[in-house]
Amino acid sequence: MADVTLKINGIEVTVPEGTTILEAAQTAGFKIPTLCYDPELSKPGACRICVVEVKGARNLVASCVTPVAPGMEVLTHSEPVINARREILDLLLSNHPEDCLTCDKMGECALADYAYEYGVRRGSYQGEKNVYPIEDNNPFIVRDMNKCILCGKCVRVCDEIIGYSVIDFINRGFKTKVAPPYDGTLAESNCVFCGSCVTVCPTGALTVKDTRGKFRPWEVKRVKTTCPYCGVGCNFDLLVKDDKVVGVAPNPTSEVNGRFMCVKGRFGYKFIHSNDRLTKPLIKKNGELTEASWDEALTLVAEKLGEIKAKYGSDSIGVLASAKCTNEENYLLSKFTRAVLGTNNIDHCARL
Repeated sequence: MADVTLKINGIEVTVPEGTTILEAAQTAGFKIPTLCYDPELSKPGACRICVVEVKGARNLVASCVTPVAPGMEVLTHSEPVINARREILDLLLSNHPEDCLTCDKMGECALADYAYEYGVRRGSYQGEKNVYPIEDNNPFIVRDMNKCILCGKCVRVCDEIIGYSVIDFINRGFKTKVAPPYDGTLAESNCVFCGSCVTVCPTGALTVKDTRGKFRPWEVKRVKTTCPYCGVGCNFDLLVKDDKVVGVAPNPTSEVNGRFMCVKGRFGYKFIHSNDRLTKPLIKKNGELTEASWDEALTLVAEKLGEIKAKYGSDSIGVLASAKCTNEENYLLSKFTRAVLGTNNIDHCARL
């Protein structure tokens, strides 16, 4: 593929043919605001906040969908560009709740960040505002469509990455909104509650139900870990506050799953601090389960397995592996079953 050389803010930049202006600017270190753009999704060019000035063009162009051309001269922060972005933010904020102080997305809200950067304090257009009921009738996600800016990222991630197409745009004009079929709720749809829509949402329209009001983004420490629920090996961040896990968030650097997770990995973390969680081995003494040390428990297991093998033979023993273990742990269990116990009677819950 041929290279294309253009000028961005007076600096020559060379990128492969087919690169968009936005991608070229990012390569050169220039920051262009985006709301509907996501590098892993299709590019609708919907929000227009990424507009730039191209010498010779009649109008400002959306940088996320406009490919570079040889000799193109681009200005990313000229006066017309700044004014256009301010006007777009003004329009968005004119139909947006002014509750940033108590919004759970504050600190991670792209709309708020850009309003601050471009000095737009509030929407200046007066008139009717959409007032939708907040949807929280499912265990995982709260949908506040009053804060939705119709960027469509949730629609595209559900369709293009997850493959479920649970939500889409409904109605027209001022009444346009994102919803499941027949304007239903997520609880009534075939949503698998993976939380990918929450991950890509740039505003407070989609938030995690369980963590609402519990912390601000800057109050938690992120600790990268591996999901314990299956052997795929997805990575994510544990959100830790006061030495307690208070939530889970995707980590873009995850080699296996990137920013996307399943419902178990994203929302199934409460067992960590559950009062019902076993923290020590239990063995039966006089018919009752009592706490024991690991040495005591492992010695008892070894003795019992040895007795069964000696009395009934190796094939009287069967072993069940777990998808919650790593590949390495299951390999060791397989070796133990075959080499130590002397049987091939080992199975795995994910075999089918």
